[in-house]
Amino acid sequence: MTKIAAATTKAANVKSGRPRRSRDVQASPIRAQLAPQATIANDAGPRPERALRFLAEERPATPCLVVDLDMVARKYEALHAALPQAEIFYAVKANPAPEILARLAAAGSSFDTASAGEIRAALATGAAPARVSFGNTIKKAGDIAWAHGMGVNLFAFDAIEELRKIATHAPGAEVYCRILVEAEGALWPLNRKFGCVPEMAVDLLVEARALGLKPVGVSFHVGSQQLDTAQWDRAIAAAKGVFARCAAAGVALSMIDLGGGFPAEYAPGVAGIEAYGAAIAAAMRAHFGASWPRLIIEPGRYMVADAGVIEAEVLLVSRKSADDERRWVYLDIGRFGGLAETEGEAIRYRVESLDAVAAATGPVILAGPTCDSADILYDKANYRLPLDLKAGDRVRLHSTGAYTTTYSAINFNGFDPLKAYFV
Repeated sequence: MTKIAAATTKAANVKSGRPRRSRDVQASPIRAQLAPQATIANDAGPRPERALRFLAEERPATPCLVVDLDMVARKYEALHAALPQAEIFYAVKANPAPEILARLAAAGSSFDTASAGEIRAALATGAAPARVSFGNTIKKAGDIAWAHGMGVNLFAFDAIEELRKIATHAPGAEVYCRILVEAEGALWPLNRKFGCVPEMAVDLLVEARALGLKPVGVSFHVGSQQLDTAQWDRAIAAAKGVFARCAAAGVALSMIDLGGGFPAEYAPGVAGIEAYGAAIAAAMRAHFGASWPRLIIEPGRYMVADAGVIEAEVLLVSRKSADDERRWVYLDIGRFGGLAETEGEAIRYRVESLDAVAAATGPVILAGPTCDSADILYDKANYRLPLDLKAGDRVRLHSTGAYTTTYSAINFNGFDPLKAYFV
């Protein structure tokens, strides 16, 4: 018998937008609206069948991640169908595995990259440099020069110093300015570290032309795991304002990078990708009429999260006192093994028990294996697992294809990095 502990999210009327701080994450109202954990049917979430079949047949050593490449391809096609006017630039940081990049390149994807290493990985697929953007607004001068020498010609910025670096080391390149927008409704907000206010963006884009660069547009990000489809409307309205003010200054912009934010199905109730495409198209019509600029989107989590399953082993089930209702369940994977996005319990994975057979469940605290007190996955969330769960049992964490292998520590406490298979 299998049991899956999963959180239910109400996506409507949610407010978040609080900046994230390491080990001091404020509980946002959207997380406060998460319903109590429930044991739900095994088919309640995405089913990466090839990955599940591999786990059942091969029984690989744990912890490990298995990614279903067919599901990645289906996600790409679904997003393209939902918003055909936009060019897809896969956010390589979500999962840079060569197998995933090759599959997406073959499907026609371009790539949004954060470093020279990610650019190398994207180009290794055979993708032309014109299909690569250097989307990180914080870059080494040497990496800018190297990327431009490799043929990459599209660079993001959000500050005058970065703009001058690009002008010096990638003369004549196309540049776009990231603007600050609200991230209400996002489980993982991105609205503090990156971007500048739209008024500054106008000044910077005008300055870009004076520096001999080609200012082409603006970008924004409405927050990762964005549950509110309406959030793109305000951001597109802000972009339109930048377009208008730049035009008045004699700078004609031609591109909007709509960023990422498209969600994985960590819990029931997440809107389908068709709803996101429709909301973005409606916002574009409202603010740009029938004449749209070039559109770019940067899916990461959406593209790969649901395609991945992590299988782990229970190392210990314990209580802190004889009358403690909640059991501590320690797994052989934790925050330092790839589950860093459980910080603040922001991302709540569905956890499935494979070997326990009891129908009755009880509340648990889930934690990792390291000698670090921060290595606790879920304490506040009401996760429930079978009462007969014991050391040696296996569990699965679903929708874990994004931001797990890349967050996995190399040798923290001597544990090996998270092993990954691609099928």
